[in-house]
Amino acid sequence: MRKLTYFIACSIDGFIGGPDGDASFMVPFVDEEFFEFLKSEYPETLPTPGRRHLGIDDLPNKRFDTIVQGRRSYDLALKEGVTSPYAHLREYVASGTLTESPDPNVEIIPADLVGRVRELKAEDSAFGIYLCGGSVVAGELFDEVDELVIKTYPVVLGTGMPMFGTGFQVSEFVQESVRAFGNGVVVRTYSRKR
Repeated sequence: MRKLTYFIACSIDGFIGGPDGDASFMVPFVDEEFFEFLKSEYPETLPTPGRRHLGIDDLPNKRFDTIVQGRRSYDLALKEGVTSPYAHLREYVASGTLTESPDPNVEIIPADLVGRVRELKAEDSAFGIYLCGGSVVAGELFDEVDELVIKTYPVVLGTGMPMFGTGFQVSEFVQESVRAFGNGVVVRTYSRKR
């Protein structure tokens, strides 16, 4: 069984973006040290256009071969004219409103997201599945998330888009690792306690 990993950036108070979803305030924290970490440990989480621009598109996938994201996350790429933001992965977009995929590499999941993700998790692969966001999709897939990799940036928002767009639910996770960076970013990894 493959793992579904929610690899997400958030503020100290647990928001993945402002009330409108904007997370551009996190970009300045991707300094040389933190970028090297992402490049060496999670290269497949770097979007294809950025990889190509930096000349690192040939980096092999280390952890994931599939990505699942919501329509709002996907729209960020579409606004830039990018129809396949993670072309180095199998791409799935959960959307009840996007009726046709604008790219042959992107499959739209119009309904039964949980069922489709369970099918993906049941596939035979040495790689896991990267849950990119956003809040609503993560909320819908909450019970399917096996691992959390939380990149906490040293900012407090006070309000915004929560990590999980769900109702109240207590679920226990076990801390696997913590890594701190000179810029104040902390990356914590947790496994779901089953």
